[in-house]
Amino acid sequence: MSGVVLDGVSKRYGAVTVIDRLSLTIAAGEFVVFLGPSGCGKSTLLRMIAGLETVDGGEIRIGARRVDHLAPGARGVAMVFQQYALYPHMSVRENMAFGLRNAHVPADEIDRRVAAAADALEIMPLLDRKSTQLSGGQQQRVAIARAIVKQPDLFLLDEPLSNLDAALRMRTRLEIAQLHQRLGTTMIFVTHDQVEAMTLADRIVVLNQGGIEQVGSPMDIYLTPRTEFVASFVGSPKINLLPVTVEAAGEMTRVRLANGAIIDTAVAAADLPAGAMTLGLRPECIRPAALDGAPLAARVQVVERLGERTLLHVVLDDGTPIVAEDSGLSAVRPGDRIGLAVQPERAHLFDADGLGHHPAQRG
Repeated sequence: MSGVVLDGVSKRYGAVTVIDRLSLTIAAGEFVVFLGPSGCGKSTLLRMIAGLETVDGGEIRIGARRVDHLAPGARGVAMVFQQYALYPHMSVRENMAFGLRNAHVPADEIDRRVAAAADALEIMPLLDRKSTQLSGGQQQRVAIARAIVKQPDLFLLDEPLSNLDAALRMRTRLEIAQLHQRLGTTMIFVTHDQVEAMTLADRIVVLNQGGIEQVGSPMDIYLTPRTEFVASFVGSPKINLLPVTVEAAGEMTRVRLANGAIIDTAVAAADLPAGAMTLGLRPECIRPAALDGAPLAARVQVVERLGERTLLHVVLDDGTPIVAEDSGLSAVRPGDRIGLAVQPERAHLFDADGLGHHPAQRG
């Protein structure tokens, strides 16, 4: 079990810089997720760790070894790709054993490792089938098992769930989490899916345009986003972002919306810069309220019933669309005119540079 250190790592394609002097330390046994939009550099970064992309600057260390100059097979890593890359003419057993045979692992040790990995992923009945006879979910399990038999210091997973349907994606996500708990091996998982990141990661690394926006636990990322980009990217539905001006500052910073409405927040004023701000309100901190006395008034356009909660897509009096949340048994209907109350302790403010300012989190 080995940790990973990226020290000032850079990657360029001609004049285009894809990764720019990125530094990150991953602890041994940690499950880290690289999260970000398409083109942010997350898969390129993973492939650099694997040795599938060259490093144009900086160093990569796995455990005590510097590896950025080593061939992929010498790095002690195993990679699971978005495309399963199984040999169609081989059985599941042969696919799992192929790399070990090439490494001249003794036959009895190969059999032991294949059986152990197949048992862990519940694919023992599939060992003698050809990969072409398997479903997508079964093929993904085989690809993961093929990585396990290598007994690597580090697992790298590049969007391994993106080709699965929703139900199978949820099940496989659970299996990967349980596998990490059993093996304790360091894992780096690349995805653009925030649900995968939030449910799997010990820490999330949010990437944007070749650099790190924020590193933290899933709830740190959600509750105290470092930047407006992070706040917008993590959370479903997206956070509501509204331009505001600061009216009064203190323990409860008061802001004014463009339509004149006054909103109280629990953001402390001590570190707030001067100038225009953006108010960030996640849907769950905006709730229906009686029109009389509510700080906001809105017309309901769409009601989304999700069982345990109801999402209300509304338009404020000045035409600004936002999303609020109600209970699963909400009585609100499209066309209703309702008041909206805001929970001050859940409000965020973002300054002109996009940096976040948040209420103190209560333990």
